[in-house]
Amino acid sequence: MRKISAGLVAAGLVLSLAACGQSANGVGDGAAKADAKGGLVGIAMPTKSSERWINDGTNMVKEFQAKGYTTDLQYGDNVVENQVSQVENMITKGAKLLVIAAIDGSSLTNVLQKAADAHIPVISYDRLIRGTANVDYYATFDNYKVGVLQGGYIADKLGLKDGKGPFNIELFAGSPDDNNAGFFFKGAMSVLKPYIDKKKLVVRSGQTDFNQVATLRWDGGLAQSRMDNLLSKSYTNAHVDAVLSPYDGISIGILSSLKGVGYGTAKSLPIVTGQDAELASVKSIIAGEQTQTVYKDTRQLAKVAVQMGDAVLTGGKPEVNDTSQYANGVKTVPAQLLQPVSVDKDNYRKVLVDSGQYTADQLK
Repeated sequence: MRKISAGLVAAGLVLSLAACGQSANGVGDGAAKADAKGGLVGIAMPTKSSERWINDGTNMVKEFQAKGYTTDLQYGDNVVENQVSQVENMITKGAKLLVIAAIDGSSLTNVLQKAADAHIPVISYDRLIRGTANVDYYATFDNYKVGVLQGGYIADKLGLKDGKGPFNIELFAGSPDDNNAGFFFKGAMSVLKPYIDKKKLVVRSGQTDFNQVATLRWDGGLAQSRMDNLLSKSYTNAHVDAVLSPYDGISIGILSSLKGVGYGTAKSLPIVTGQDAELASVKSIIAGEQTQTVYKDTRQLAKVAVQMGDAVLTGGKPEVNDTSQYANGVKTVPAQLLQPVSVDKDNYRKVLVDSGQYTADQLK
């Protein structure tokens, strides 16, 4: 990953101002930037069905308001048309900045052209907005590493590096319309595929391609139905030893399916990974059901997005640490990546309680 120097960013802004009288992010001259400070920020989140998105929205509202901005926070209920309409309304209301966690990363091209026409900069939040030049910055985590942590955890717990095996594994991936899902899966498979090739890991269903294992809208119910089918078709006389799950909501569905056929009672539960350290899944880990999750401190991600937005609106220099990984089909979006952390029963207190993410009472 390469860092953009402050000099290069400043030079780019100067050149853009000289060329067209506006900054690279479309805010305009110094007077316009001064007017933007304290203006309306539109925050478009995908759904309230996931605990983490509620927290993301709340954290950003808190951070932007602390800097003197007003905010319009909207949730799209995982319906693309809802989110498009919400963003259009934010533009109509005179938003000076848009922060968007897209439901479908490729569905916003037209509405973001309207934002560009109104000189409104856009920050893509956690999910990369694709297929448009009208996105200025990207705030996210190292998504490839998330998958590496999940795959590496499975490999370590099964003792694959020590030559143990073979073990049965099934694979799940996230939503195909979310750019992150591909990064998570590729990261995990960078660890797991060599063991699959050596037959130390056996995917009895034969489903190993992303398109075969993807879970639309990260839906736990869909994951449960698919796991039901896998168990009935491939595991009537075999045991599942591990399940790669990319997200806690999917993990809950997988575990419901497993417990429905006796895992956790007559049969031992497999290793089941996850992501986002949602409260229900952390409790599940403590109870010995879900095995692992990947914690992403979205409080810090909210601060990154707010720092980016405030810098853009006031003529500052947004911090970025990656300018090469996140190509959206039209441009490579400069990004600030935060680091994820693997969490299980051994370290959840240190990572989640000591950091203030949860209290000990919440985890009882």
